[in-house]
Amino acid sequence: MNHAQKKRWWLIPLGIVAALVCVAAAYAGYVLLSYSRIPDLQTLTIEGTAGAPALIDTEYTAVSYNIGFGAYTPEFTFFMDGGSQSWAESKESVIACVQGAAETALSFDPDIVLFQEVDTDSTRSYHVNQAELINDFFPDFDSVSAINYHSAFLMYPLWQPHGASNSCLLTESAFDITSALRRSLPIATGLKKLLDLDRCYSISRIPVENGKELVVINAHLSAYGTDASQGEAQLEMLFADMAAEYEKGNYIICGGDFNHDFPGNSRETLNPDTDRIYSWCQPLPVDILPDGFSLCTDYAEGLVASTRDTDIPYGPDSFTVVLDGFILSDNVRCDYNQVVDTGFLYSDHNPVVLRFVLQ
Repeated sequence: MNHAQKKRWWLIPLGIVAALVCVAAAYAGYVLLSYSRIPDLQTLTIEGTAGAPALIDTEYTAVSYNIGFGAYTPEFTFFMDGGSQSWAESKESVIACVQGAAETALSFDPDIVLFQEVDTDSTRSYHVNQAELINDFFPDFDSVSAINYHSAFLMYPLWQPHGASNSCLLTESAFDITSALRRSLPIATGLKKLLDLDRCYSISRIPVENGKELVVINAHLSAYGTDASQGEAQLEMLFADMAAEYEKGNYIICGGDFNHDFPGNSRETLNPDTDRIYSWCQPLPVDILPDGFSLCTDYAEGLVASTRDTDIPYGPDSFTVVLDGFILSDNVRCDYNQVVDTGFLYSDHNPVVLRFVLQ
């Protein structure tokens, strides 16, 4: 190496650094420019052949089940919770988990099922269309899907990039759904919005024999990148829609994953002496619940966790809490309400079963 070459050796690492900066800048631009939100008040497509109205003074069954995009076997740990995995174990595992969750929901002989975190075309779940898999278990039901998570290809974590995600809320109904609407929830701002894409709830309308409507709301509120004010803003919007339907004399059932401590005390009850505090398990602020509504927290067979923290595989040391449940208008009578312990076999959530009567 001559004298001139020796003086220029530093250009090599400088060039490498410059190239990496350019790649990072290009990727950041791609993520930001590809970001978009689905407009509010989107009319949803109804599929299926169900044609029956709901009857008054008849007991029916509803189930809410967050299936965790088919990834969460009991051993699965998620990187955003401090675990190590970003993708499901395999395509076969995804199919087995989704089918197991669908079979579990079907075992309760439901009339309505509200599924959350149903992937349709995501890297993390090997592009399995989980909505199609579930619909196969409910051939005589109407179904409505609402996209609530879609993202560009995320390169984080570096050891297993989370990739592109497309996920939905899926509502199955043995009754005729005459119309359905998607409501876009307020979400995080700034870069935090990249972790909280397109949160929403869906509103499905079912005719009742007395001329009123049964309004079924499938909700999944924010967990990551949120704060108390944003969480309350989401609930205020949801509750305003519920109150408006109640004023019309309709029946309202709202179920799903609220990402709040649903009964208000499950964190302490299920985890004695815990010092863990998370934004996604703060007590649900019942003081803003509109008149005429109540949370179903009278559990027929005792308090059972509806979700687990996925920082470690499921076991005796797992942090568990109740995030899932149903909110009813007072013209809907709750005859039975219970989180069912499945051992988190197919998801990081357990299903919630409700038996109800329209009065």
